[in-house]
Amino acid sequence: MRSTPHINPTAPIAPTILLPGDPLRAKFIAENYLEDVQQFNAVRNMLGFTGTYQGTPVSVMGSGMGIPSISLYAYELIHEFGCTRLVRVGTCGAMQPDMHLYDVVVAQAACSNSAFLDQYQLPGSYAPIGSYRLIENVVRRAREADVPVHVGNVLSSDTFYNANPTFNEAWQRMGVLAVEMETAGLYATAAHAGVEALGIFTVSDSLVTGEATDAQARQTSFTTMMELALPLATL
Repeated sequence: MRSTPHINPTAPIAPTILLPGDPLRAKFIAENYLEDVQQFNAVRNMLGFTGTYQGTPVSVMGSGMGIPSISLYAYELIHEFGCTRLVRVGTCGAMQPDMHLYDVVVAQAACSNSAFLDQYQLPGSYAPIGSYRLIENVVRRAREADVPVHVGNVLSSDTFYNANPTFNEAWQRMGVLAVEMETAGLYATAAHAGVEALGIFTVSDSLVTGEATDAQARQTSFTTMMELALPLATL
């Protein structure tokens, strides 16, 4: 079985993989939602697991923080291990007043202040978007289950602590729903490889009201987005 400097699999990796930033969230998903689980990766403690969901193989692995980290893992998962459907399940900060803690956000597209897209040498500005097929499926099931869901643009920011105090306000005025740190890189990496990708998030804090959840909740209690993401493996 082949390996890379960052993934040394000791078990198969499924075509569909969920990518939470926190490797402990990957462990939580594997232990609570998958059957016949095998751990396939522990390099740098970036835990990865493969099991089955409703009889279909699915993997889950931590992706770390920021566009460089998730893009590195996504590239290797696609090009070295044959993943064709990559689903980020993460947290985000709400940027609009009608959004509340624990609401679900589906990233139709991702803005960014990262230079990551420069590598493609495109003659203009590229707009990274998610797979419409996956978006449509998740949104339909969320609405059937009466889950509060918001679909639209997110911001993948390279800066968690920004020196510019008006940074978020400018994006809010453009209708951006939420801020996180990875999706633009995932979407671009997937698009360049011709595979599917989607970002699904739980609102962990609000930049409007100042409300926030704690670290334990972010690791183990954002289960709705996990339950919306897992059936994508069966498409």
